[in-house]
Amino acid sequence: MPNDVKAIVSVVTLLAALAFAYWEATVAQAVPAWFVIGFAVFAVVAMWIFPEAGVKKGDMPPKERR
Repeated sequence: MPNDVKAIVSVVTLLAALAFAYWEATVAQAVPAWFVIGFAVFAVVAMWIFPEAGVKKGDMPPKERR
């Protein structure tokens, strides 16, 4: 995934988590709100650290002809 797309997805994820955490804290309890914020931060960090799974062109063995 290109870095500009990752940055946009990161910002949207964090904003959505903050909005949901605010709503959760006002309606219910504060503990689930902190869990939502923590999970969102974990998800964004994991997205930047771990690469996408994929196959590069040179990794696959050549196809056998019949």
